[in-house]
Amino acid sequence: MYEQIKNDMIESMKNKEKERLTVIRGVKSAVDKEHIDKQKEINDELVIDAITHQVKLIKDSIKEFEKGGRKDLIEKANFELSTLQQYLPEALTEEEIEKILDDIFKKTNPEGMKDMGKVMKEVTPLVKGRFDMSKISMMIKERLN
Repeated sequence: MYEQIKNDMIESMKNKEKERLTVIRGVKSAVDKEHIDKQKEINDELVIDAITHQVKLIKDSIKEFEKGGRKDLIEKANFELSTLQQYLPEALTEEEIEKILDDIFKKTNPEGMKDMGKVMKEVTPLVKGRFDMSKISMMIKERLN
């Protein structure tokens, strides 16, 4: 994935796609920062973590722009969002998440909210970057209550 990002960055420079280049440079910088901060090897998981974090920040920004009525900034943020999502794995549907949760609940047999961490530990590697983790957390809490 990291190689793809670097190749896309070069392609955007050649094609003079200024906005896309800015977004891709931001992704590469975020991945490089994660690599240095966490002292981890650059791999797909690290790239997905960095991109997922950026997506979350952009979605939060869009909410704020909507409150302020800034359509120009919303359009720019949506472009950034669509560019970033090209690098993420295919998103899971809610039905697929429900099935994954069914399997994990059978496997872990949680007895209440005290087992939330145990369930999240099993779910996270399967869905990270493919579904909103806050929604998954809410779905698990509903099941545990």
